[in-house]
Amino acid sequence: MHARKTLITCAVTGNITRPDQHPRLPVTPEQIATASLEAAQAGAAAVHIHVRDPRTGRPSMDVSLYREVIERIRAVDQALIINLTTGPGGRFVPSDDDPKIAAPGTTLLPPEKRVEHILELKPDVCSLDLNTMNSGAEVVINTPKTVARMAHVIREAGVKPELEIFDSGDIHLARDLMASGVLEGPGLWTFVAGVKYGFAASPETLLYARGLLPPGAIWSAFGIGRFEFPMVAQAWLAGGHVRVGFEDNLYLEKGVLAESNAALVARAKDIVTMLGGEVVTSREARELLGLA
Repeated sequence: MHARKTLITCAVTGNITRPDQHPRLPVTPEQIATASLEAAQAGAAAVHIHVRDPRTGRPSMDVSLYREVIERIRAVDQALIINLTTGPGGRFVPSDDDPKIAAPGTTLLPPEKRVEHILELKPDVCSLDLNTMNSGAEVVINTPKTVARMAHVIREAGVKPELEIFDSGDIHLARDLMASGVLEGPGLWTFVAGVKYGFAASPETLLYARGLLPPGAIWSAFGIGRFEFPMVAQAWLAGGHVRVGFEDNLYLEKGVLAESNAALVARAKDIVTMLGGEVVTSREARELLGLA
């Protein structure tokens, strides 16, 4: 019996983790590209990328920053799968006195603005969030129309969408969009577990979510914070692929900061191989996902 091939994705920086939480959080395009290449060396076949303002460390959607990250990665590694985020631009903070008025912290953008870097840079993969949910004291809004408008641009760019799923309703929405031809099935799916008010990071939740997918779907799952490594094991056991990285968690164990994204990838690879799995290379992963 052959070991099952498992794809590790590394989400190297995200947009919520703060530079003051970890001295080595990648911020500049050079740091983000270097972290991505180190993750690949450690066993990641794909990297999920956000960019940040190099001066402030705050999240950014500047297309030129994404371009620089991609160019720096491609100068060294042609095969690594590059997955760019389209998540920013969906957050709404209602004003206390008049909740229909946006308060500071609102990031809502027209759907096309959230994917302009995808159309311009044409990465291998990009995330497509399907969640409308409470997020801390705020709300994330991705209406069916917004998702459809973003999906249209992603398809126009010839990029594969990775459907980010935070709760079961997101799966039903995605399947409706597949039935209407907005999205292509059976799809590439990622379950996000451990975010407050979303999917719990439990085996029961994971198996329930898996059972809602269309036949032939390719899926992965990841856990936030202390759930990161337990979810690596659970996702593998349930037949899925895995994700780790500083976007999701900064620690190797309780109270011990991971030295780098690569250290988290190495730990995930150890878990997969100890369970009897085998980690795919970037080239094998491209074949698996149907990427050129």
